[in-house]
Amino acid sequence: MKWTDDRSDNVDDRRGLGGGGALVGGGLGTLIIAAIVFFLGGDPSSILSSGGTGSSSTRTEQRDLTPEELKVREFIKMVAAENEETWAKVFAENGVKYTPAKVVLFEDATKSGCGTAQAAMGPFYCPADQTVYMDMSFFQELQQKFGAQVTEFSIAYVMAHEMGHHVQNLLGVLDETNKARTSGNYSEEQLNRVSVATELQADFYAGLWSKRTDSREHILEPGDIQSAIDAAEAVGDDNIQKRSQGYVNQESFTHGSSAQRKEWFMKGYDTGDMQQGDTFKQLLR
Repeated sequence: MKWTDDRSDNVDDRRGLGGGGALVGGGLGTLIIAAIVFFLGGDPSSILSSGGTGSSSTRTEQRDLTPEELKVREFIKMVAAENEETWAKVFAENGVKYTPAKVVLFEDATKSGCGTAQAAMGPFYCPADQTVYMDMSFFQELQQKFGAQVTEFSIAYVMAHEMGHHVQNLLGVLDETNKARTSGNYSEEQLNRVSVATELQADFYAGLWSKRTDSREHILEPGDIQSAIDAAEAVGDDNIQKRSQGYVNQESFTHGSSAQRKEWFMKGYDTGDMQQGDTFKQLLR
């Protein structure tokens, strides 16, 4: 992936600060984090089991960031800036104003508007504070546990996926899906399909971002799109279920199969058209 000269001021790097613990709060924030099954699809029971009683990390020592970590910060600032510029233009084309998301880099745990951000959750977007939270250790797990080759662009894809959730939040999609979850009018299987549609639309937006940003800045190098596809397929529900339980239960999918994740990412990349990304219409009919 080719780097650009753009950098965002909306990146908060909390790595190395010490005292990285965050109070685990109950109520709506905890439920949001548990309900929105973020990129890796972590087990929400570990979050809900806190019961809102509160706990914190014991890590207190501060440390200097390594040169590699500082480079990661610059990379994330660049990707954040390219998301801001691309989505501002796409929104303007559709007559809507874009408000940039913030990005927090952390290690172990940190406070978020949705409760405690933990490394085990993987990268996620919190609609309450319009922020993407990323513990970079996720990418080691993506490579070691799920067999995806991690490249700069696969990291950019993951971030673009989470920025896709921010787009959904600005457009009111996340409000509607949260209402569906809390209404009591839908079965677990129906809610799972809503979750799949939500996640696949974020993959579509990641593909759209890739196309539009490359058209503007020529960021893509040979193999970049394939590395994004590999990352998307690695965390497809069918692949995760095969690895974790040895069989696939499609009714319990929350993010979509590997094939679906590839399909919608590529649809966003091939079309570059925001209007082509109505996963809800196609998947919930």
